[in-house]
Amino acid sequence: MNGVLIVNKPQDYTSHDVVNVVKKALNEKIGHTGTLDPLATGVLPLLVRKRN
Repeated sequence: MNGVLIVNKPQDYTSHDVVNVVKKALNEKIGHTGTLDPLATGVLPLLVRKRN
């Protein structure tokens, strides 16, 4: 799968935590487009790239 995944980041998760959860669930390469403070909630766009 290649594309953008929009995630509603919950409070007390870092952006890196969210990336790790999605990476394990999809078994794909994942990156985020910007860091949100752990206390912040809201939209966190993730970039997804198929593993070779």
